[in-house]
Amino acid sequence: MGVEDLIVIATPDAVLVASRHADQDVKKVVERLKASNHDTAVQTRRVYRPWGWYEGLHAGDRFQVKRLTVNPGGKLSLQKHFHRAEHWVVVNGTAEVHVDGVHKLIGENESVYIPLGAQHRLANPGKVPLNLIEVQSGAYLGEDDIVRFEDVYARA
Repeated sequence: MGVEDLIVIATPDAVLVASRHADQDVKKVVERLKASNHDTAVQTRRVYRPWGWYEGLHAGDRFQVKRLTVNPGGKLSLQKHFHRAEHWVVVNGTAEVHVDGVHKLIGENESVYIPLGAQHRLANPGKVPLNLIEVQSGAYLGEDDIVRFEDVYARA
């Protein structure tokens, strides 16, 4: 209350409050965040992919939780991970799941376990967005722990 000439920018993972007269200093803040290896300087919480998007919800020692939304007709690559297992819980929609050659449909309030090293794929065969919660657990949870075998978006 009682303040004037402010710039206020709020995103799900950061808030910036600055004097309107110091707007040119935003670049310095970003450089400082980058220098301290802060995630918000290089990546937003919501990451868009050709099949939809995912958002990091929580992370701890040897686990992380994400929300995934797969667009109708969207399909993740056939892939595997060397360092993590995954649990997928369908919130709404229908998931077409492939795990080591076994194919099945998973509906709302159902889940599937993806063991470490298993070849797997997730697809949305429906006409509405598929929303699920993914729990990853393992020694390393980086996005570079993906070996792609097939990808309809030519990322393999």
